[in-house]
Amino acid sequence: MKKLLSAINAAGICLTPWMVAGAMTTGLLLSLPVKTQKLFAQWLQIQQQLSVLVFSQSLRQATNPKTQLEQLDAEKEKLEATISAKSAEFRTQTQPIELAAIQAKIPKDAALVEIIQYRPFNVKAKTDAQKFGKPHYAAAVLRSRGEPKWVDLGEAAEIDQLAIDFRANLATGRTFKKLARSLDEKLVAPIRHLLGDASHLLISPDGQLTLIPFEALKDEQDKFLIERYAFSYLTSGRDLLRFQSNVKNASAPVVLADIDYNNQGQTVASAKTDGVRGSQNQRSGDLANLEFEALAATKEEADAIKKILPNAKLLLGKDATETAVKQLQSPNILHLATHGFFITDAEQNLNASTDFEGTPRAPKILQVENPLLRSGLALAGFNKRKQAINNNDDGVLTALEVAGLDLRSNQLVVLSACDTGKGDIKVGDGVYGLRRALVIAGSQTQVLSLWLVDDAATKDLMVKYYQNLQALKGRHEALRAAQLEMLNSQEYEHPQFWAAFVPSGNWTPLNR
Repeated sequence: MKKLLSAINAAGICLTPWMVAGAMTTGLLLSLPVKTQKLFAQWLQIQQQLSVLVFSQSLRQATNPKTQLEQLDAEKEKLEATISAKSAEFRTQTQPIELAAIQAKIPKDAALVEIIQYRPFNVKAKTDAQKFGKPHYAAAVLRSRGEPKWVDLGEAAEIDQLAIDFRANLATGRTFKKLARSLDEKLVAPIRHLLGDASHLLISPDGQLTLIPFEALKDEQDKFLIERYAFSYLTSGRDLLRFQSNVKNASAPVVLADIDYNNQGQTVASAKTDGVRGSQNQRSGDLANLEFEALAATKEEADAIKKILPNAKLLLGKDATETAVKQLQSPNILHLATHGFFITDAEQNLNASTDFEGTPRAPKILQVENPLLRSGLALAGFNKRKQAINNNDDGVLTALEVAGLDLRSNQLVVLSACDTGKGDIKVGDGVYGLRRALVIAGSQTQVLSLWLVDDAATKDLMVKYYQNLQALKGRHEALRAAQLEMLNSQEYEHPQFWAAFVPSGNWTPLNR
């Protein structure tokens, strides 16, 4: 895996979600022979070249753009055929999927809702400038039976601004009800007749909508949507075909908490990392000034989880190191109670509100920098990383390194941190940050936050969540039940406290 990631980055490739389709798990990559891994790196590079040609000015300036596209497409198909002959899983994950295969995975009480951003095409246009209109959002709804139905939701610019303001107001505890109602009118009311009796929404949002909790929208009866629907977030409907987990090789749950950001255990710091998945330590050039304070309530959070999961291994204080995480072998549950970070790319920024930004803005960020280097988690020694003896353990666990972890038999990852759900927004591809990295690593279910979360409130929510899991509730329903309990309390009724955490991936109960 390390060699493959090195080859990809050496080629100057900036991985995007659609390149790996969220399906190229660590298990698949590691199963490929070295020669095939090199072919895979070439395939990714051609995917990026196609993206550049299609979406940049170079296509218009090229002497013969159609020929270039045809040549690259031909190379891509040739590589896909070669790799597919060597890997059945690659073949399955890159070939088109029949609608019926996805439909068969939709529960009877559920509806798959795919929200996409597109530009309306005018067939009567006389000039190129008139061919495409302003970006719009559209929603496609699919039930377990019947044909898919779709509805245009309106111009993306207006909806995006509502989403930005909504998230900012939720995160800072300000007035949100008008925004919550407006977004419901824009996004859910137009498809409500298509949802019928569905009580579970499998929702795949796009653009700015990947950064809001639909649970906190308000319907025409002034009820939060979490009171009406259960939500499960997906990258796309294709995710439904990837939920067959192999839990036979899973190890005991692991909880990291009460992390000492100013120090780390010397024995762990000097541990050898040769051959450890994700041991490559590339860093964003804009991490230099980030520092974090201790999260006091996370020790209580870890102790409470230990009582619920007696076999869980606790990594606390100086022992909660980067190396310790990289050496994990598919824990059944991985809980990380720590700070998350996301460094905004100022030149490509699509998801920053002018009045709210969870992490400090760096003065300069290279456009070509891999977005997986700009998000990650703070572990032991993070604040002293410049003094780290071992370059492989500086307390910074980037999303790129997370993508290389062994989570092939993992059923649940909970990032009880701030800003962990954020990432670069790639229209049509979902959020590209820690969430995507965890999927690539093999995790079946992820629970992450969308904004800075109150320490004490998070501890209470997480304890309720694990109690509900032990009561055999589904991985998403357990979170919903905990959120509803907080909603009905006086102390935490504002969605600032309960709506930050969103569940993605497999929603079924944990396999015992």
